[in-house]
Amino acid sequence: MEGLRDGLLVGLGNPLLDISAVVESNLLEKYDMQPNNAILAEEKHMPIYKELIEKHQAEYIAGGSVQNSLRVAQWILQRPRVAVFFGCVGQDDYARILEERATANSVNVQYQRSSANPTGTCAVLITGTQRSLCANLAAANDFTSEHLKSDANQAYLREAQYFYVSGFFFTVSFESALAVAKDAAATDRMFLMNLSAPFVPQFYKANLEEIFPYVDVLFGNETEAAALAKEFNYGTEDLKEIGLRISALPKQNTKRSRTVIITQGSSPVLLITDGTVREFPVQKLAPSEIVDTNGAGDAFAGGFLAQLLKRSSVDTCIECGIWAAREIIQRSGCTFEGEPSFTGAK
Repeated sequence: MEGLRDGLLVGLGNPLLDISAVVESNLLEKYDMQPNNAILAEEKHMPIYKELIEKHQAEYIAGGSVQNSLRVAQWILQRPRVAVFFGCVGQDDYARILEERATANSVNVQYQRSSANPTGTCAVLITGTQRSLCANLAAANDFTSEHLKSDANQAYLREAQYFYVSGFFFTVSFESALAVAKDAAATDRMFLMNLSAPFVPQFYKANLEEIFPYVDVLFGNETEAAALAKEFNYGTEDLKEIGLRISALPKQNTKRSRTVIITQGSSPVLLITDGTVREFPVQKLAPSEIVDTNGAGDAFAGGFLAQLLKRSSVDTCIECGIWAAREIIQRSGCTFEGEPSFTGAK
């Protein structure tokens, strides 16, 4: 396809193997977890991974937010190795499984490999149609900016035109994310970021303030946007107003406006840019059609990215994001099969 080539998109994130299981809500209570939330594992959460495997018929699914988005984008593009992924894994079977699954989905994974810690895992607790995530980053935490300084990886960074980073990655190597963001702005390339979880604005506000001037496109859901508004003292819970405030923050590269995209489940997706708010309706699925919502936000970003790389209109990017999220929530985890059936904006 015209314009698509190897390495057009680079993603930085935490590669995690999802350990996913359907559970009763009392297991969430046992581990002090909330539905539809994402947290980092503390000491009290450590037994949960073994419990899911031994008592709940858990499935292993390639995970990690950015890696998921790149896998979905690759599926939609149907052209291998357009996306390059950087993150850190251990030297173990989980790393092998992750690399096999991501590579099978055509992502060019360039993992850093830690000898100090095992590959990171994410407990995915599915209660009805809701999901709660608890990430034990382990080796993912060991990513260093040195990994990006090798000649081969510098070449990937030079060749890319689009960069995608999760807020989750701030806990690991904010230095790497900021360096990539600054370079993108200086060379008029596109930097996209996901807020990822409410804890990111709660605990990494200073990092957000530092990186926002370089962000061209910001993704977030309604709870993440509300958490940001609270931390930044916006004095409003109105998502449209919040999006307008974020989009109007100072921006380093003034050649393009900042775009803010707020998803809100089955309610319309908000597209905010240049002082305007547009709504894109989401066709509701019947509850019986929803398997689990794990990966819906990742899939939305992946669908958006796929069309962005094809230089489609922003309307088509959003429509493809909505389509991809609908596909993913009808399956277990962030998985897909067959040829994508997306045909373009309505």
